[in-house]
Amino acid sequence: MAWNPPDTWDRQRKFLEALPGTLPEKPKALLVISGHWEEPRFTVQTSPAPPLLFDYYGFPPETYQLTWPAPGDPGLASRVRALLEGAGFETAEDAERGFDHGVFVPLKVAFPRADIPTVQLSLRSDLDPEAHLAAGRALAPLRDEGVLIVGSGNTYHNMAVMMRTMRGGGGGGPRGLDFDRWLTQAATQDDPEKRNAMLANWDKAPGARDANPREEHLIPLHVAAGAAGGDRGVKTLEDHVMGAVESAFRFG
Repeated sequence: MAWNPPDTWDRQRKFLEALPGTLPEKPKALLVISGHWEEPRFTVQTSPAPPLLFDYYGFPPETYQLTWPAPGDPGLASRVRALLEGAGFETAEDAERGFDHGVFVPLKVAFPRADIPTVQLSLRSDLDPEAHLAAGRALAPLRDEGVLIVGSGNTYHNMAVMMRTMRGGGGGGPRGLDFDRWLTQAATQDDPEKRNAMLANWDKAPGARDANPREEHLIPLHVAAGAAGGDRGVKTLEDHVMGAVESAFRFG
């Protein structure tokens, strides 16, 4: 394909639009881990009314006029810090940080009314998979408190390859199929210990570094998987866009 056709993102849009209807009940709050925020310590957003952070460049003017006025939740932010610190993690807070596009772009589609309190949690900048799995385990009690934990990223994020494909330099089938097959096997393991062991060693998987030359867009999945406990993962989306395969997984 030479350029993205107009319907490139239709399947992901439909997936996100349908997501609320697949939940057992409306979440009381959302905790989102995006691939676009890294800090030396796990850092939680504490603003009661976070602005939008337009952290992208060169897009049409209308993309900088988007709105998604979801309220923050300082109480949830404090709970997140307490859980992480109880597990031995150092944490911090940021009262100025807005929702980056890894938060407001998908959630504007999934929850357009913006009426659910939302808090963003950073990745830790070492991107240690074991640490992010452990952070997820620490945050697992939030699930019983009505909080939906969302990992926002990409399973394939080799932008050099994807942009080359957009310009017509690709060929053959979509990239990332080997890694996607491996990741699907890992995320859908019946045994959570085996699942987490595989995810901790994700970079040894076939095609791992082609799919994720740098893993910041994959590691949000580790937090969600860590919080899953004994819930088996289910693959809820496989899409082929910009010459690559992108997938989504759900636990519980």
